[in-house]
Amino acid sequence: MARVAGRFARVEPRRRARSLVLGLLSDLPRKNYWTIAEHAGDTTPHGMQHLLGRAKWAADAVRDDIRTYVVDHLRDEEAVLVVDETGDLKKGIATVGVQRQYTGTANRIENAQVAVYLVYSAQAGHAAIDRELYVPHSWTQDRQRCASAGIPADVGFATKPALAVQMIARVLDSGVPARWVAGNEVYGGNPTLRTALEQRAVGYILAVACDHQIATKGGRLRAAALVKKMPKRAWQKLSAGTGAKGHRFYDWAVVHIADDRPGHHQLLVRRNRRTRELAFYRCYSPTAVPLTTLVRVAGRRWTVEETFQTGKALTGLDEHQLRRWTSWHRWVSLAMLAHAFLAVATADDRTHRPAPDGLILLTSNEIAHLFNTLIVRPAHTAAHRLRWSHWRRRHQARARDSHYLRQTAAHP
Repeated sequence: MARVAGRFARVEPRRRARSLVLGLLSDLPRKNYWTIAEHAGDTTPHGMQHLLGRAKWAADAVRDDIRTYVVDHLRDEEAVLVVDETGDLKKGIATVGVQRQYTGTANRIENAQVAVYLVYSAQAGHAAIDRELYVPHSWTQDRQRCASAGIPADVGFATKPALAVQMIARVLDSGVPARWVAGNEVYGGNPTLRTALEQRAVGYILAVACDHQIATKGGRLRAAALVKKMPKRAWQKLSAGTGAKGHRFYDWAVVHIADDRPGHHQLLVRRNRRTRELAFYRCYSPTAVPLTTLVRVAGRRWTVEETFQTGKALTGLDEHQLRRWTSWHRWVSLAMLAHAFLAVATADDRTHRPAPDGLILLTSNEIAHLFNTLIVRPAHTAAHRLRWSHWRRRHQARARDSHYLRQTAAHP
């Protein structure tokens, strides 16, 4: 918390931000500003609501502090910046950025809010260091709706790859050491993103679709068609990294792409050894690198999924229940700070305290459990719990009465 304390001009919001981060790290079954306020010992949720909505502090400045904190502890000259989006399922139409759209969270089109994140993936660990909320066309074309949700007037429509370009540029301009960028097909199929990385001489391994066009000496071919021309000896069995069940072995092959631009351009192909399913990656590096390096970087892309999983399960990344632009950025920034703490603590323990025989290394989940058991001391008095029960029931009664009045007005 000392990293971000200077971003809060007054002691009250500084202390409340600390309480909110502790609540995000807690084992509460549901994390929003109501439950966290009760956990912190507040008598009402108004203080937390003020911190997230009206108090004077800059979420982007806290984001920059998180980036510095993560890089200071996980620093790796061969680090990979992994970009990906995640969706939070929402009801209604008033929450900022919400519309019916595809989200991998549900694996289908749902009413959802989508954000793009940038994860710093190093040998020691990984954590999110930047975020941008995706604001669809249906919002940016309705400026009154944007104003109602607090979206600044200068925020226009930007595609997910365009948001990725903004975040990567911001991170690299700040001096963060990173040699590679990885991402899924949404980003691999975008030539503007690839060109921006090549101009910075930053290598990338970005997934592309099977119908992605590849330039060869014999003309342009679909990626899937190019694979059929590969000889059997082109494939090598290599590990994409270790998972919960050991090494993730696949068959890999690489084809050089005919390109007049500087650097080395290649198509990397991954084949599942059991199902024979194929995956394709567009690759660029300023200098020649071996296949093992390309495979290692491609394997790092999965760390963003782990970041989303632990961020949502352990630090309430998706549980904010907030509708406005400023509140969303503040909640997500503090959730990223809480997750970064777990990532750094995990990396530090694995580096300096090897696990005894018969035990696995400490995980973020186990550190969160120990932190809550040994450090966090929430208020649990009966009087405190009863006061909150009274407050909730009174608030729910007001909501019920308001609903009945609207219903009566609509159907007299």
